Amino acid sequence: MSPAGPDGPPADGTPASPVRVTDPDDPAIALFRDVKERDRIGRQGIFIAEGLSVLTVLLTRSPLETLAILVEESRVDRLPVLAERGTAPLYVAPQAVLDGIAGFHLHRGILAAGRVPAPRPLSALPHGPLRLPVCVNLANHDNVGGIYRNAAAFGAAGVAVDATTANPFYRKAIRVGAGAPLTVPTYAVGDDILGELREAGITPYALTPQAGASLGAAPLAARAAFLLGTEGPGLPDPLIGGCEPLAIRIAPGVDSLNVATTAGIVLHAHALQHGL
Repeated sequence: MSPAGPDGPPADGTPASPVRVTDPDDPAIALFRDVKERDRIGRQGIFIAEGLSVLTVLLTRSPLETLAILVEESRVDRLPVLAERGTAPLYVAPQAVLDGIAGFHLHRGILAAGRVPAPRPLSALPHGPLRLPVCVNLANHDNVGGIYRNAAAFGAAGVAVDATTANPFYRKAIRVGAGAPLTVPTYAVGDDILGELREAGITPYALTPQAGASLGAAPLAARAAFLLGTEGPGLPDPLIGGCEPLAIRIAPGVDSLNVATTAGIVLHAHALQHGL
């Protein structure tokens, strides 16, 4: 066994032994207590990842810091990915204790806590061709998570979010996004979205059913941002007026596409023209 470092984990960075928890009120697992309530009120810079697939993304593909992991004790020996946890402490508990900690029946049996990164400014975007979905007033965490998943699939440089968009590090957004919010960079945009995009040398496109131009009818700019508005109201008229408007043609009688689906289609179209 490696010698312990000053804070408990082995000094050489290898994983420490699991710690068994038998009391839901144990202060060691305070990060995981009352998950749903803290979803609502916020966690002050901490995210919670749930389930094996998201844990695997966090430990093997994400650059983000893992703070702690909590697993139902009978699953531990069947989770080889835990060997990738580094010095993050691993807590194990019986199912009843796990449920008491989380505040509901945690049927996936796995939680991990990590540190939310600061959003990047658009000036930090890479040079050269890129595609960037921009979320404007998207309040639905499922849609935000789906947009991140599509961004990962189609090689987007990241996802930009305004201040009114749902937090992509909310537990449900991470789960629906199959862990993509943990790997795809998040960029912040302020009130002057169009000005910031143009300063970064990016052509803004507004996805709107009312556009005269159809996706696929003309080449897309190599550096392109695709503005996505909330379902129903869509994008504000001033934003549409300052963009190249684009529509995805759909069958007569169908009102619109889900916004995450729209993001996937337009990102794929840009990838076909400019490569992944």
